[in-house]
This record gives sequence, C-alpha cells and structure tokens, in this order.
Amino acid sequence: MRMKVLVVDDEQSIRELLAFQLEKHGYEVLTAGNGREALAKAHEMDLILLDLMLPEIDGLEVCRMLKADKKTARIPIIMLTAKAEEIDKVLGLELGADDYVVKPFSLRELMARVKAVLRRSAQMGPQDETLAIDGLRMDFSSYQAWLEGEELVLTLKEFELLKLLVTNPGRAFSRDELLERIWGYEYYGDTRTVDVHIRHLRVKLGASNELPERIETIRGVGYRFARPVHN
Repeated sequence: MRMKVLVVDDEQSIRELLAFQLEKHGYEVLTAGNGREALAKAHEMDLILLDLMLPEIDGLEVCRMLKADKKTARIPIIMLTAKAEEIDKVLGLELGADDYVVKPFSLRELMARVKAVLRRSAQMGPQDETLAIDGLRMDFSSYQAWLEGEELVLTLKEFELLKLLVTNPGRAFSRDELLERIWGYEYYGDTRTVDVHIRHLRVKLGASNELPERIETIRGVGYRFARPVHN
C-alpha cells in the first residue's frame, strides 16, 4: 500500500512538480491550493508538505489547527516556504512542524527529507508497554498520553521525545543525540528544534506540579528527566 502525501501550495506549477516527483518515487499524492482545502484533505495522510503563504488560511494557522486536532496531530508536516528568517522557522517548529525547507530548494534534498520523515514514522512498531508516573500515563502501543486523566494532544515528535526521556530517568541526552534518536537523521546542525519541542512539552505538562520541572536543562549538554527525590 502506497504512502499518502498531501502537497499544499498556492502555485499550481509547484504542486504539479512536487506531485510528479513524489509519484515517481512511489507515493500517492493529493494536492491543495489553499488552507481550507488542505484542512479538508489532511485526514488519513502519511505526510503533509505545507507552504506558508496560502490564501484563505495561511500555512502556520493550518499547521496549528492540524496539530490541535487529535485526529491529525501525529501527521508529520514539512513546511515549504520562501521565508528564511529565523523567527519564521522557530514559529513553524513551535507549532509542531517536523521540518522546514526554504524555497528555492533542490528536489533531491526535499525527497531526502520526505524519505527520512516517513522512514521515522514507519519505524514505530507496536508495543504493549505502558507507563504511569506523577499523574502521567502513556500508552506506547496507541501513542496516547493522559495527564491527571485528561488526554494530552501531543505531536508525534513530542510523544517520542517525552517517551525517551521518561523511560531513561537520570540520563542526560545531548541535543545532537536527541535529534538523531527522535528525528532519525541529521537536522543540518539546527538543534533549536529540540529546544522548541522541550518547551512545548513543559507547557503541555504544566497541569502537573512536578512533571515540567522534572525535564531538566543540563547546561552545555542537553536535557534529562530527573529521578524522583522520593522513593
């Protein structure tokens, strides 16, 4: 069964070019020319290539809405945009995007990133393990998490990052190691995406008095999930 990719761009020539390349590599492709159409077609996709400058609803808002919906929150998103400013990249990552490619880009680079993101998603084998700690419960087989009985809306990367940290309490992970372990490929040396996702996790775990503080920043290294001080 072919993996499904949604290409969202207001320029027809770009949609057609990307659809051709993706189909040549064996993917099933749908396209959308505006944000409203993208939201309507996003369900059951394996990956979304999302332009930022869209009519009706812009790409950042589309990303925010998709990541806030439990039905689409775990669909990986690669943003495609002519905006190269750092603030735009950080904002895209904060909204849950898995990668960010600036136009103009090479098709070879884009396809490498598409394959890497999809490969990482495909490696999520079923697991029967669950974890419960400080009001947090995680089901690794369904990729669901609850805090104090309320379901958490986590993106795929947020879930994997939290899982790695809480299942290795006391171990410090460097940002580069987290990039390799969670994103599955070198993120072109941009470790800011780790900081963005950690910040998101701390906010989403904020309903607990302990959990956000348990994700510690290790200066000059990275992050760790602290062991509880009580037995």
